[in-house]
Amino acid sequence: MTSPVDRAQAAARDGGAEWHARVELRGRVAGAGFLVTPRTVVTCAHVAGDGEDLTVTFTERPGTPPVPARIAAHGGWTGGATDLGDLAVLELAEDVPIAPAALAPVGAAHGTAPRKLVVYGFPAGYDEGVLTEQRVTAAQLIKREWLQLEAWHPGGQPLAPGFSGAAVALADTGEVVGMVTAAAGGTGVRTGRMMPTQVMARYWPDLRGLVPTSGHTGADRARLRALVERAARAGVDCDPVRLYSAAADPFDPPPPEEGFDSLWSAALFVLCELDGPGAARTVARFADRLQALLHTPAVQPSAPEWSPILVELAHSGAGDGLVRVEVSAYSEGRRHPVDSGTVERHRLHAYVGERIEAAFRYLTPGADELVAFALPRDWLDWPVDRWESAPDDATPLGCAYPLVVTDHARRKASTRHVLTRAWKRLDTLPGARVHRVECGGPEEPGRLRMRLRQPGVCLAGFGTAPAAAHLRPHFHTSLTAPAPVIVWSRDGCGSGQQECAGTDGCTGKAFLDALDACVASVPPAELPRHILALREEADAEEDHWAHGIQLLWDDPRVFADPHAAAAAHTGSPVA
Repeated sequence: MTSPVDRAQAAARDGGAEWHARVELRGRVAGAGFLVTPRTVVTCAHVAGDGEDLTVTFTERPGTPPVPARIAAHGGWTGGATDLGDLAVLELAEDVPIAPAALAPVGAAHGTAPRKLVVYGFPAGYDEGVLTEQRVTAAQLIKREWLQLEAWHPGGQPLAPGFSGAAVALADTGEVVGMVTAAAGGTGVRTGRMMPTQVMARYWPDLRGLVPTSGHTGADRARLRALVERAARAGVDCDPVRLYSAAADPFDPPPPEEGFDSLWSAALFVLCELDGPGAARTVARFADRLQALLHTPAVQPSAPEWSPILVELAHSGAGDGLVRVEVSAYSEGRRHPVDSGTVERHRLHAYVGERIEAAFRYLTPGADELVAFALPRDWLDWPVDRWESAPDDATPLGCAYPLVVTDHARRKASTRHVLTRAWKRLDTLPGARVHRVECGGPEEPGRLRMRLRQPGVCLAGFGTAPAAAHLRPHFHTSLTAPAPVIVWSRDGCGSGQQECAGTDGCTGKAFLDALDACVASVPPAELPRHILALREEADAEEDHWAHGIQLLWDDPRVFADPHAAAAAHTGSPVA
């Protein structure tokens, strides 16, 4: 079962490869380029040459004749291999009915973990095109102009003449982060150079209006782009200004005085001119209204068929250096014990990773895997999502699988009964409504309990780790209310003082603002998969707001009754 994020990104990729262009000079293949508006292709200056007898072919539309083009802008390149400004903007003789490339936010090419990049070029012998997988060596710009590319696989297709001018795109979303300008050229050397979009915009300022802000998630950008593509293909007749005005917040900028000449320009305005937590809500409303115009109601995905792996950790009673561990798998409502034992702390990560791998053989084929850690209350802030997936795989668990934590103390029968009733109500909600617990908020714990029991509230959001002394009563209240979902940031506000709450400089407030905007349209049952996508983004982007996000998610229907399971596994430390 795919998540909404997967479906949105797949929709953006399907049919989105037609913007790759082959540039021909005097009838011969000179290199590559990519379509950025219906009438504009970007390529290298050395590919465009003097611009005489210049044509562009879109090879992903077989049979489409070459389109004449002229050089409309030039970066000032003077002919040398290391000269700056190797960029040319080509104006086509006519608009082409192809969706332009989507550009990624600045800096998306690199992160704490390497991001796979894909390049589509036309080296000798491949007039139809060929792909190569690359990555950025480092975030360091060479001569303030280029990022160094290196092959993702040592045995893969290297960069070569014919890739110049090609778009460098993120493998997972298809969004463009830059343009290939050179290959290393030396025998056995598998590197090259890319001009990132922020440098390209230095030479062609019009490109700035096509680069989205970093405040929008990949899923939001992909969904909006897919809808605009569908509307363009369907010939939907609507006023883009009215569409934007209906979606905009009161504090969003007004549309340009000259209006929008197309849905594309309105969508780009939303993605590129709006920033901050409120921008995500405007993007969602714009997309919702466009979807309604397409007369295709939004698909309401059924609740994930979770097939969970439960990792239960407990104090051993034999000292702080030992932990009691039990790992179980759940399939079609039945609990399958995998392994249990008392483990030394320094072996805990490896032990858990191996048992999780063993648990997969019990899961229901085709169901959604879910890794859940049941922890003592004083361990709920453990960064289990950052533990390595396996001894030979450094991928964090929280970036490999949907991962949640639960509280041992909430596994008693009375709490499970109340939570089950709450989840039956939550199944009808289209999104997760957040009750904010600000850093130094004045709300009394007793009033917080009342708030969390209101019909529309399902998620308690904390701007800082609940281990902080001033938040302990509020966190305890959220656990015992019980709130079905609790989210906080391990890297949140370190102050937590009364005067900090609600101020723009407070990192806890920024976290809650982003969280509120991000989950407002996510059904509570889908939050584990949505948080997985956020963790993947945060792992790739150093300054992402979701670093250290912790999700306590408790749906008792997903797990068999621990008391009924006790007979099947009497050695359990928590049954």
